[in-house]
Amino acid sequence: MGEHYPAFKAYDIRGRVPDELNPDMVYRTGRAYAQWLQPRDVVVGRDARLSSPALFDALVKGLNDGGADVLDIGLCGTEEVYYATFSQGSSGGIMLTASHNPPDYNGLKMVREDARPISSDNGLYEIEALVAGNDFPVPDKRGACRELNLRGQYADFLMGFVNLDRLKPLKIVVNAGNGCAGLVVDALAPHLPFELIRLQHEPDGTFPNGVPNPLLPECREVTAEAVRSNAADLGVAWDGDFDRCFLFDERGEFVEGYYIVGLIAQALLKREAGGRIVHDPRLEWNTQDIVKAAGGIAVQTKAGHAFIKARMREEDAIYGGEMSAHHYFRDFAYCDNGNIPWLLVAQMLCETGRPLSSLLAERIALYPASGEINREVADADAALSQVAQNYRASAISEESVDGVSMDCGQWRFNLRKSNTEPLVRLNVEARGDSGLMQRKTVEILALLDALKGA
Repeated sequence: MGEHYPAFKAYDIRGRVPDELNPDMVYRTGRAYAQWLQPRDVVVGRDARLSSPALFDALVKGLNDGGADVLDIGLCGTEEVYYATFSQGSSGGIMLTASHNPPDYNGLKMVREDARPISSDNGLYEIEALVAGNDFPVPDKRGACRELNLRGQYADFLMGFVNLDRLKPLKIVVNAGNGCAGLVVDALAPHLPFELIRLQHEPDGTFPNGVPNPLLPECREVTAEAVRSNAADLGVAWDGDFDRCFLFDERGEFVEGYYIVGLIAQALLKREAGGRIVHDPRLEWNTQDIVKAAGGIAVQTKAGHAFIKARMREEDAIYGGEMSAHHYFRDFAYCDNGNIPWLLVAQMLCETGRPLSSLLAERIALYPASGEINREVADADAALSQVAQNYRASAISEESVDGVSMDCGQWRFNLRKSNTEPLVRLNVEARGDSGLMQRKTVEILALLDALKGA
């Protein structure tokens, strides 16, 4: 007992196949999940990775041998496992995916009833200990597995977030990155008045166009170019399990996730005045300003899906947004979703008659931001301490909700440690002064580089 597996992370299980993750370990994980949660039935879905079918079979066998029935929803995205879990009243759900990791990786994202996340602080390490012990009781009965196709029902559910009467013909580029997002796009298409230009649409676990991770600049150009060459109104790209969506304006410019949080908050507060909006502390002034102007209440919490979901439940928040392109909705069991955001933004384009660049230009000018910049450091704690020390005298306020955040009046920054790598992550924003934001970003990066040298 007590053995630690590298694949067990803070929020999920993820590792290289077969050395960190293989059918035997996944079988034991299924047995451990069944023993720990004692579920009646478990929704299981999988992404398009080549290792997914064999790992899926091992997981189903583990769950069935542990006495749990399995609802197999097939090839899908993480959000479809969340949807099936809460809509079917299931005891839990497991998605086999490694999202945007290289092709030889795979993993498991696990939830319990109501699609509540299972992470390191509420069960994941207990499951790991059972996997290591590999001593499972014989259940009273063996579970069974049955297939369940909910995609049509899920498309109907997603359409409930927009007003069909307000939608107009738009041209939208959709890039699934050879992940599974195209399956849901195809289910939505007959309901929508949009012309959809499909790129890298078919699920393909060899990822012939590279792993789908639109946060990497080199993965963006194909979507940007398609928007420009087709004179499209909007571009949408997803990661492999499409729990994040990334937007491009009509000029093919990549839109920072930070500004989309404000747009979605605004749209939802029009429907529910006085609602609470949860956001992370990395970049926040634009979100707070929009929420206040729309009569809502902004609530800050630590970045990361487990923290956001827990805080949203606590506050009964209608929406939670992270600049990393994770968007959470109360009416989606407080879970993150990669389709509701682009549908809401498309409706805003239809209602306002304005292009996306114009909807965002004013916000970007009011609160210019650096976007997240990673820097390698020898000692992350020392780096945070040194940078804080450097600005403490000029700061109006200092917070440590997530790393260190300092408000210096006309500009602010957040610097935090990576959970998984010897990195710190920097975000800087200013009030209406892009030059100031850029100067301060360069200044802090120079400090960090000097520390690395030291």
